[in-house]
Amino acid sequence: MHKEFAILYVDDEPQNLVSFKATFRREYTIYTAQGGEEGMDILRQHHIQLIITDQRMPGMTGVQFLEKTLKEYPDTIRMVLTGFSDMEAIIDVINSGRIFRYITKPWDEQELRMTIENARQLYNLQQHNRRLISELHTKVAEQERTLKLFMKYVPKTVVERALQDTADSIFEGDQVEIAVLFCDIRGFTPMSEAMTPKEVVAFLNDYYSTMTQVVKRHRGTVNQFVGDEIFACFGAPLATDANAQHAVLCALDMMQKREELNARYQERIGHSLDIGIGINCGEAVAGNLGSEDKISYSVTGDTVNTGKRIETLTKEYPNAILVSEAVFAQVKNLVEGRAWDPIEVKGKRDKIQVYEILGRKEPG
Repeated sequence: MHKEFAILYVDDEPQNLVSFKATFRREYTIYTAQGGEEGMDILRQHHIQLIITDQRMPGMTGVQFLEKTLKEYPDTIRMVLTGFSDMEAIIDVINSGRIFRYITKPWDEQELRMTIENARQLYNLQQHNRRLISELHTKVAEQERTLKLFMKYVPKTVVERALQDTADSIFEGDQVEIAVLFCDIRGFTPMSEAMTPKEVVAFLNDYYSTMTQVVKRHRGTVNQFVGDEIFACFGAPLATDANAQHAVLCALDMMQKREELNARYQERIGHSLDIGIGINCGEAVAGNLGSEDKISYSVTGDTVNTGKRIETLTKEYPNAILVSEAVFAQVKNLVEGRAWDPIEVKGKRDKIQVYEILGRKEPG
């Protein structure tokens, strides 16, 4: 028995309604109507999976009734009882997909029973497919949300490349020409002690968001946030030209943004928001590092280490932008700079030459 499967039988002859209900009521839930209007009322009151209707009825033919149900009840299976004289018109409607089957009158119980069972199986299959499609759409939407969230942690170009890489190639690194920029807040620890944890998080989110927009505008990628430090890369994972120029112009704009942040937070933190920026350029290895369980995109090498060391030199010089000699050689026509005396930095055997960037050169 399939009592969960409801059938609406429409016929203008009462004896046919009685006969149909008596024949199938033990197997299915049966509703009957003596015309299209009554049939529409029943459809609005009950969940009907199959409609069977006589074709020749006063006021509204069976096909007209079935076509009227299409918009409101598109999932319902439709069948029509017809005589041979109406066969050509019925077949046209079937071919258009608006009706599942036709049954000739007078109907044969065995044939009708088999046709109803076919309709029930078709309805169940369609519902199953709709559930699968709905689940698929949900899964796809979840994956898209996950991917968008993931791209906030990993540069978009890295994600796109990882999706194309094989399991073996995902850990292969590339030798790249880059510029690296390190930006650190000076005196962040005492500053954070003057704020509540919630205020610290809100400030850092504002600071990171503001500075990240500047980095993106200059074709760079934020590689990492470490505490209050921003590590940005120009030339990886997205290869670009004039990396050193992009990095230095980015640093100058970051200093301008510092003033906007000051206007918002100086009163709350009790002093000026100071930052220091160090920039270096050269060769590095860029790629995915980690294990099967955890992977992170990384840019490594002496170029990166030296860039970080240059940034640490700004600790005693708030709001300074310091660059390596290699960087200054590429930007000296764009910016004003002042050479420092060669200076020792941790991890380097020889002293290095650094330049302080004072601002853009005036045109002309």
